[in-house]
Amino acid sequence: MEIWQAFVLGIVEGLTEFLPVSSTGHIAVFSAFIGLDPAASEVIAFNAVIQGGAILALLVYFFADIVAIVKGFFVGLFDRDRRGKDYRMGWYVIIGSVPIVIVGLLVEDHIDRVFNLYAVGIGAIGWSFVMWFAEHAATQQRSEGHINLKDALFVGGLQVLSLFPGVSRSGATMTAGLLRDLDRPTATRFAFFLGIPALVGAGVLEMEDAVGGDLPLGSLIVGIVVSAVVAYVSVAWLMRFVAGHTFMPFVWYRIAFGVTVIGIAAAGLVPA
Repeated sequence: MEIWQAFVLGIVEGLTEFLPVSSTGHIAVFSAFIGLDPAASEVIAFNAVIQGGAILALLVYFFADIVAIVKGFFVGLFDRDRRGKDYRMGWYVIIGSVPIVIVGLLVEDHIDRVFNLYAVGIGAIGWSFVMWFAEHAATQQRSEGHINLKDALFVGGLQVLSLFPGVSRSGATMTAGLLRDLDRPTATRFAFFLGIPALVGAGVLEMEDAVGGDLPLGSLIVGIVVSAVVAYVSVAWLMRFVAGHTFMPFVWYRIAFGVTVIGIAAAGLVPA
């Protein structure tokens, strides 16, 4: 893998990991277009490693929030009188992460069998209609202080659907938040908090396959750094965007992306 290819994949990973548009599908398509085989072990391992850069960006962006939640959680465990919103959020993140941990471990060996560009296209288009419905049905009358156990279970449950190609983890959890009538900023923040354990866990599992691989150090460094920088900017932009805009631009983009992916696969431009 050449430096310029690592640079391109770093941009794609950073841009799409946290936007509700399916990072896996974008990585597969762009890998093929720049002359790489998305199914090659080297490419899969490379993508697993540079995903760590995107995760790091998320941890840095929400560092203060994460520290507050972790501190509040452990303080609350030993002092009932100091159990505030951070303590409760800690439990919500843990409980909401249980479904994807269980299902992810059960279907881990079967996910690759389902993955192909047709599935990515169908997933991207299909979930767009769920996002559209959520945008029009949600009252958005509830803020972060209103998050409860039912929200954690519902959002965590729908996060499991992101295991299907094209759905997108962010797309699933943000939509779930809207369906629980959380406002967009709250739904987005909660989706990110809930996604941290899932992303770190998935990254660890993928890293096991990447260890020992013959990956060029220069390309790895470029991919990780670019992914981290672009992901940080992407998260910061999204948090500002959702404060005053709907998710509808992502809905239309997902439909266009899904149609394009199916089209190029059917035309043989990219191996399905």
